[in-house]
Amino acid sequence: MTEVPLPGVDPVWSRTVTVASTAPVEPVPCRRRRWHLLDNAASLEAAGLTPRGTVLAVHGNPTWSYLWRDVLAAGVDPANPWRVVAVDQLDMGFSERTGLFRRLDDRVRDLADLTAELGLDDATTPVVTLAHDWGGLISSGWALEHPDVHRGVVLTNTAVHHDGAEEIPASLRLALAPAAHGLLTERTTAFLDVALALANPSLPADVRAAYRAPYATRARREAIRHFVADIPVPADHPSHARFEQIAAGVAGMDVPALLLWGIGDPVFQERYLQDLMRRLPHADVHRYEGAQHLLPEARDIAGPVMSWLADRFGPGPTRRELHVQRRATARGAHVPFHAELEQRRADLGLAVVDMAPGAEAAGPRATAAPVRASLSWAELADRVDRLAAGLAGIGVRPGDRVNLMVPPGSDLTALLYACLRVGAVVVVADTGLGPKGLTRALKGAGPDWLVGIRKALVAGRALGWPGTRISLERLDPVSRRALGVAHDVPGLLESAPRPDLPAPGPEADAVVLFTSGSTGPAKGVVYTHRQLSAMRDAVRGTYGLSAGTGLVAGFAPFALLGPAMGTTSVTPDMDVTAPKTLTARALADAASAIRATAVFLSPAAITNVLATAHELDEGQRLALGRVELVLSAGAPLPEALLERFQELVPAATLHTPYGMTEGLPLTDVTLGTIRQARRDGTAAGGSPVAGAGNGVCVGTAVHGAELGVTALGPDGVPGDEITTAAGTTGEIVARAPHVKDRYDRLWATEHRSTQLPGWHRTGDVGHVDAAGRLWVEGRLAHVIVTAGGVRTPVAAEHAAQTVPGVGRVAVVGVGPAGAQVPVAVAETVPPAPRPGPADPLLTGAVREAVREATGMDLAAVLVLPEHPTDIRHNSKIDRALLAGWADAALAGGRIRNP
Repeated sequence: MTEVPLPGVDPVWSRTVTVASTAPVEPVPCRRRRWHLLDNAASLEAAGLTPRGTVLAVHGNPTWSYLWRDVLAAGVDPANPWRVVAVDQLDMGFSERTGLFRRLDDRVRDLADLTAELGLDDATTPVVTLAHDWGGLISSGWALEHPDVHRGVVLTNTAVHHDGAEEIPASLRLALAPAAHGLLTERTTAFLDVALALANPSLPADVRAAYRAPYATRARREAIRHFVADIPVPADHPSHARFEQIAAGVAGMDVPALLLWGIGDPVFQERYLQDLMRRLPHADVHRYEGAQHLLPEARDIAGPVMSWLADRFGPGPTRRELHVQRRATARGAHVPFHAELEQRRADLGLAVVDMAPGAEAAGPRATAAPVRASLSWAELADRVDRLAAGLAGIGVRPGDRVNLMVPPGSDLTALLYACLRVGAVVVVADTGLGPKGLTRALKGAGPDWLVGIRKALVAGRALGWPGTRISLERLDPVSRRALGVAHDVPGLLESAPRPDLPAPGPEADAVVLFTSGSTGPAKGVVYTHRQLSAMRDAVRGTYGLSAGTGLVAGFAPFALLGPAMGTTSVTPDMDVTAPKTLTARALADAASAIRATAVFLSPAAITNVLATAHELDEGQRLALGRVELVLSAGAPLPEALLERFQELVPAATLHTPYGMTEGLPLTDVTLGTIRQARRDGTAAGGSPVAGAGNGVCVGTAVHGAELGVTALGPDGVPGDEITTAAGTTGEIVARAPHVKDRYDRLWATEHRSTQLPGWHRTGDVGHVDAAGRLWVEGRLAHVIVTAGGVRTPVAAEHAAQTVPGVGRVAVVGVGPAGAQVPVAVAETVPPAPRPGPADPLLTGAVREAVREATGMDLAAVLVLPEHPTDIRHNSKIDRALLAGWADAALAGGRIRNP
């Protein structure tokens, strides 16, 4: 085949087949053509394995069958054997150079000739097509002509149609330009070079050389030019009719489908993924952030492909089906999320209150809490009715996704409940993700509509956010046109209520929330109406929040839950994208406005409230003195900080529930329980409780939830058996009616998270003690695998933080897994002027504190002015970033801020 090394290819896979060609382009019918294939059939036979089916893998332009080498290798798995036949299309790779201009129809016919020769047309086991680039269109044409054997389709970064209203990508326009076409595609290797550069990370030199091997001369690159010239977009193009025929046929495919997409592809952009999702609405989808065109080189797709094949074509139900069967469901009949609002539609009492900005400017002598807006229950119900009718009137349909870019408060509350009323799916991607993260999240969710304030509409225009624009306020004609606004909320509110609007079913999607992005790109999390209602019931059942309760919501999700629970909700004067902007006075004013008895804040907000508590006047302190319940979630809070906050709210019970976007809350713990857990972890006051200590105590399961762990092995990998045995460290798993339905367009992530059907793998590690309390020890991704065994970071971090002058600490693993060493990275009080090694005295004190508390020997102690944290909570330290930074810092050279 070639003398160029082909890393990853077993030589036994390479074979040639001579096939009679019936392609229309052939001047001599049935002329025999030589095909080159990579086929793992010989490997399967040598291993004594009978394949479950055949994967027919088709490359595009300008790659070849080498693209699929990892899938070929993965197919030789005794637990899930599949024959993989990866073709080199004629005139491509190491197949024959025919010298003919083979168009789309010719290539579909070529593939059919080959499969007939191989006997796949008469296969008694499933044939699944796997394709990339223009291989997607060609393999789809083949599939439509072979419905008797074609049983599934996997597509990655391809297109089966192009909307003529938009231009094709710029790189293809350049390659098609008459002056550049031949030069870029055939006479030079420019087109090939650019294609091979569309991988992130970059291809190793030997892999790049392997891709280039079949295209060493101009004559061998002729088909690259032909492929580009055959892009069938114009209506008068010779291949356009066949193109449209295949595209229409794909829309009728009902076989299982998997779409894997590198989102950074400048050629087969996300619009082509959206088109395929419309044509194949049943398809499983996984979007790979940061990956580009050559997705099989940038990410492991062989693993997901083989997992999907095992799931779809293996014995028994799919993992998704098992998960749905076994997951927890609420007791009793489903009560719609908005039921409380319906029951109180005649109530003139306050439902939602927005605090006005400028409370600080009013001065310490101000006597009234500054309220910007408020709605009674009757007004809120009427507004929701009118907005729902207006949304339906402009074309919002059940299942449409609506992105609400509106600050927390009465406007957002009314819009959210109106969307749920019409069956729309609310996309809640808060600006705390930052511009880049927010744009990534919104493009991933693909909302059909965008409702926003002017600032959001401007950002959406600049950043390319999807969705038909609806402005929160009326805009002048110039602004409306410039921002592409089609409708506005005041116009929607002019609609008459429509009692005929059908209610969405409990299994219909309700919302897409997003994780904080502190452990990677923010993930979309889908909740159905049933699960959203279960979340309401879990919070209400655990904390007794009900009609008559006044709730200060310093964290947006609880403001939206308020009306569903019948509580009066107030949003304090703060920047919701930066929780640490909440001041003590703003909190007290909000509490005073509704005589609040419950408060929900993030850890960062509590920290700043304490820092500004000296500004409170007597009336504001009295307002906080009426608070009976405080909730804080997002990250653990030190016991000492909670003790200080207790002084501000002396009548309140302080709760720090544990949970995540995928399930909130899962456990609850009070300050009193935290004190007792600390005592139970030592000999003070009696015998230690088995399993107490080594982490953060987050209490016991909330109303309706079940918890357990799957023990970590010596390599830090969790097993599959769920246990609650005291002191066993493992990945925390959860089961509750209010746990997510699924990750959005992240099939592989969802598949892993439901590896134990009915349960959600949280990605956190911890253990249960003998009293049934859960202790969190860190994230699974942050486990340190040393030569002496597996260590978790949280207990060591807490021990380090007891040293005077030390602030927040992250203990990270440096080095390869199995030989990692723990390193502490600390903030200091006052902050260190620059990052670098801690001074010897501080290093010694931190090492001693950690060794005494946990037995862990730190390899080094580093300091920096401030930890990198997530934007949403301002509290979750980016330990992965710090681990890389610490590794570089200890390697020598200049130390910069992470």
